Amino acid sequence: MSWKQYQNELIALTALLIMFFAYIYKHNQVSSQVEHSKTVQHSIGELKEVIALKKVWANKKTDKKIDKLQTLIAQSKVKWSKRSKKITASYTALSSNELNQLIAKILNLPIVITSLNIQKTGSSYNVELKCKW
Repeated sequence: MSWKQYQNELIALTALLIMFFAYIYKHNQVSSQVEHSKTVQHSIGELKEVIALKKVWANKKTDKKIDKLQTLIAQSKVKWSKRSKKITASYTALSSNELNQLIAKILNLPIVITSLNIQKTGSSYNVELKCKW
């Protein structure tokens, strides 16, 4: 068997193999670029979220917003203790509407809830809250 006889076919086969491997390489490079751009976009989104959270946590008006928890419910139902950036609050005999207002207010504040106990006694609720910021 003479290689000279099949020289053109071998060159065409080699060219096809090189084209095939070049296509696979290009496809892998494009898919890795797409994946990299998705991770960069995800990282940028997380960074924007962190910056927004830093602004919320650094807000000087947070103390005033937290003090509204004390005035949201009647003073006769509230026991309030505030030390530096920690609060211990106890609410007694709350109606369901007062409880809903209180919980909605708590969940919209930039605080770390360390303890939240809600107990139902008859048709009223008792709430104990410990949080920091």
